[in-house]
Amino acid sequence: MQIQGKAAVVTGASRGVGRATALALAQAGCAVAINYHRSATEAEEVAAEARKFGVKAICVAGDVADDAACREVMDRAAAEFGRLDILVNNAGTTEFIPHDRMEDVLDAHWERIFAVNVKGPFQCIRAARPYLQASGNGLVINVTSVAGVAGTGSSVPYCASKAALINMTISLARALGPGIRVNSVAPGFIAGEWLQKGLGEEYEAAKAARESLNVLGKVCLPEDIAAAILSLISGSDLVTGQTLVCDGGMLLGPKP
Repeated sequence: MQIQGKAAVVTGASRGVGRATALALAQAGCAVAINYHRSATEAEEVAAEARKFGVKAICVAGDVADDAACREVMDRAAAEFGRLDILVNNAGTTEFIPHDRMEDVLDAHWERIFAVNVKGPFQCIRAARPYLQASGNGLVINVTSVAGVAGTGSSVPYCASKAALINMTISLARALGPGIRVNSVAPGFIAGEWLQKGLGEEYEAAKAARESLNVLGKVCLPEDIAAAILSLISGSDLVTGQTLVCDGGMLLGPKP
């Protein structure tokens, strides 16, 4: 897909991977809708930075777990830009619970994690579908995780939700072709605020341990994931139903 002149919605775009992706799209000449849930100030900062590249950028509040909010986000983006070509489902949530502490996993954890990480992308795709079809070459990128492949991550519900999102990517690629392609990107350990808050004092040790084990000797930055997302957008128009792993070689196992 030629990115310049297109329009995109990026969910959870006020920080981290969403922010990096929105700015990368804007730099490539794509109008962007910055979706956020609570971080209005940060979202406005991302939009202002995106406008420096000479494209339209708007902020649209909405919790992706709420179907009505998803529809409002897509409707507003399409109305503002006159089109919608790209949807990046980046919004996500988790709880940091060791996998063996099963009694600590509450129904509320399952419900919220699946509402945001699985239902959210489905609802966003459903809401965006008419606009993506009208574009003639619509594209969805779901941001999943290597947790959904390896079963290692912040919690069991999180791993299960990301596995479900990978599976849903395949299902919807089949259902929505040929007018809309659906792919996903599976990041590994992403250095930054999200894991810093989740891991607390263990963050630096966990980061160093992962760097020492990864084949490429480093962990991901948000910009690395954004680059992977853009590679699926700007690459071949014959790729659909695929998951691109971007993890520094994490899934390959420790270096010999």
